[in-house]
Amino acid sequence: MIGIPLVTLCYALINISYLAAMSPTEMIESEAVAVTFGHRILGALAWLMPLSVTISTFGSANGTLFAAGRLCFAASREGHLLDILSYVHVRRLTPSPGLIFHSLIAAAMVSYGTIDSLIDFFSFTAWIFYGCSMFALIVMRYTKPNYPRPYKVPIIIPYVVLIISIYLVIGPIIDKPQIEYLYAVLFILAGLIFYIPFVKYGMTPRFMEKVTLFLQLLLEVVPTSTMGMFD
Repeated sequence: MIGIPLVTLCYALINISYLAAMSPTEMIESEAVAVTFGHRILGALAWLMPLSVTISTFGSANGTLFAAGRLCFAASREGHLLDILSYVHVRRLTPSPGLIFHSLIAAAMVSYGTIDSLIDFFSFTAWIFYGCSMFALIVMRYTKPNYPRPYKVPIIIPYVVLIISIYLVIGPIIDKPQIEYLYAVLFILAGLIFYIPFVKYGMTPRFMEKVTLFLQLLLEVVPTSTMGMFD
């Protein structure tokens, strides 16, 4: 319960430090605010700032790799992705297909464009899903009030997050319209092309069995339901 407030406090204090050392104009014009802050405050030790950013980035990438790979794993077990993504390595017990799939998606995104465009459009897409999640939570809070909930927050919090999500989705479109935002929305809606036949109706192409078998042999992975055979 203290982790998120503590991280939020650290972020707030860092931004206050930036504003105390630099003007808003200097922050906007700076290519790397943390580096400029380091040169102004630390002097000869300014190299500590890019080093700290590098370490933080590595830690974030490491955590994201662990989490995102297992998201693919969990989604596959629910029938929302390919079956192979729910398989684990026979010896290391890691969801290696999910990790590899996530890495390939990340590599494709990196090769697409600049870091600025990735941040802009990833944030835009992410806040669409955050808003939809909050809307679903609010609906279920009223339609299923007695449904068991291991974790429950005051209803005002989902409303606040929903309002913020709407602002962060609509704001960029009004402030700086780009055709890429339309592409992002169409990409999300295109998921229905796969969801309706393959998830809702459970259709499975015949060739997928051979593909799954080939990837099993290549990656040395098996379904989790068979792991007891290797004990």
